[in-house]
Order: sequence, then structure tokens, then C-alpha cells
Amino acid sequence: MSNVNPQADSAATVATPVAELPQPPRHRQPTPSEVLSWLPRDATPAQQDSAIQAHIKPSPVTWSERPDTLHLPGYDKGHGWRDASVPLYYRESFFTGKPCFHDSLFGSLPGVAGDPVPYGIARDNTMTLMLLLCFVVTLTAMARSGRFVVRQLKDFVQPPDRHRVAVTETADEIRSQLFLVMQSSLLSALVYFFYVQATVTDTFVIDQYLVIALFAGIVTAYTVVRALLYWVTGLVFFGSGPTDAWLKSFLFLAAHEGVLLFPIVMLHAYFDLSAETTVVCALYVLAMSRLLSLYRTHTIFFSKRGFSLQNFLYFCMLEIVPLVTLAESLSLACGCLRADT
Repeated sequence: MSNVNPQADSAATVATPVAELPQPPRHRQPTPSEVLSWLPRDATPAQQDSAIQAHIKPSPVTWSERPDTLHLPGYDKGHGWRDASVPLYYRESFFTGKPCFHDSLFGSLPGVAGDPVPYGIARDNTMTLMLLLCFVVTLTAMARSGRFVVRQLKDFVQPPDRHRVAVTETADEIRSQLFLVMQSSLLSALVYFFYVQATVTDTFVIDQYLVIALFAGIVTAYTVVRALLYWVTGLVFFGSGPTDAWLKSFLFLAAHEGVLLFPIVMLHAYFDLSAETTVVCALYVLAMSRLLSLYRTHTIFFSKRGFSLQNFLYFCMLEIVPLVTLAESLSLACGCLRADT
């Protein structure tokens, strides 16, 4: 009869480590969290990855065989997403065309938006190139038309002589003057744009190029309308000879307004000249041009009659009224284009 101590067998059973006990068979695949819980806390990422690959195997994808009932009423049953003939509501989602449709596209970022940098011509390569082109063409025109400018100045100062033979301008001289007139319109628009930026607003509903182009178009239309009014009024009241002489002087004044405005615009754009000083200098150029036009109309049309009331009325109707109309048109355009209204 063997001497077996049941208490010793019980103690031996209790002393067996828990890790060495056989684990019951699992009928399901463990989760990654369960696999990681079996490993010690100091397991490396490589050991964790090896344990997950050893215990978790990818299972085959079983697609549902049930019919799709989530289609709109009036349409046939749904098709596979690979079918190119499916309806549009199957191919598009709520986020199609939106910034958050793909993570690589721009989305909303946290934080507070900063103040935008105001537009400046000094930082605009296109406007800088345009002003540089105006400078080069102006120098070329003045160099080629030096004699013409001197002759125009003499004719401007001297009273008109009907017995003197009129000297006609060449095609190059006419083209140079027309270019300078267009430059005057552009520079006048830039001066008004500087004034709007400094005193009214610096944000518009359209691009700055279009704003400057619209201002330049309004100034150009103002110049054309003035020329037409002068031509029609001169033919009606004074005849063709004095009218042609005045139109030449008018074109000369309008062309050289741009020559005088060019350094003012350049000083404001690239040398931080204040907007107030820029506007004052531009108004000074404008006032001098109008005073010279008043003098020239007096010498051409009213020199034999003295300084009469007719000259004053002529100047007010053909200079002051169009100028006020121009100011109101520019103000109206600015009010329609500003973005903070």
C-alpha cells in the first residue's frame, strides 16, 4: 500500500505557474488589444507587430447578397459602384467638390485670420513693368518729337496768325501725342486709386487690375467727350480754323499732363510719398492745365473781344461741368466696387 499524501499533491498543483496552464481553445480570432495584453509591458514595437501577425490572419471579404433598396423612388435598383452607368447620386457624395473631400486639398485651419497686406504697386510686377514701359516710350517720344514740342510751345504762347502757314504734324508725332494722352488717363486713374486706398477703402469686389482699368476707362471717356464738345462748339460758333488750332492745343495739354503726373506716381509707388501729397500735386497739375486752357481759349476765340463773359461761360460749360461729372462718375464707381459696404 503506497503512502500518498493528498495534501502534498494539492500543494504541487497550487505551485504550478498560471502561465504554464493550458489555455482553453478559442473559437474566434483575438483582437489586437487582446494580443498586446499577452505581451510584457516592455515589448518592443517589432515584437508587438510580430505577435499581431502571428495571431491575427486576414479573413476573406464576403459581400452581401441582399438587394440594394436605398435608391430613389422612380429609379431602378442600385448597381455596383464600379458600374459607370449608375445614376449620378451614386457617383457623388455630400462632400464632392468641397475642400474637405480629400485630405490633400485645402481645408479650414484653426486660428485667427491675420490682416491682409494692402495692395501696392511696388509689389506688383505687372504694374511695375507697365510703368517702366510708359517711361521708356515717353522718353523715346520726347526724343523724337523735340522739335515738335518746341514748335507747340511757341504756338501756345504766341497769338494765332491767320496769315502764317500752318505746319502739319507727322504720323509719328500724332501717335506720340495719342500715346501720351492714354498715359495721362492711366496715371490720373492711378492717382485716384491711391486716394481711394488711403481715404475710402483698400478692398474691392473685383481685382485691383480691373478697378484701375475701370477708372482709366472713365477718365479716357471724359477726355474723348471733352474733345467732341470742343469740336462741335467750335464749329458752330467760331469756324473750322480756330477750332483746329484749339484742338491742337487741347491735345498738347492733355498729352503733357501725363508727363507731369508720371514722377508724382513714381514717387508715391516706390518712394513712400504720402497719399495727401500725391493728391495735392496732382490737383496742382490739373489746375495749371485748366488755367492754361483758359488762357489758350482766350487767345484763340476771344482775344479781339477782351475778357468777356462769353469766355467765362465757355470755360465753365466745357471745363468745369465735365470735370464735376468726372468726379461724380469716379465716386459712383468707387461706391459700387468697394467690398466693405
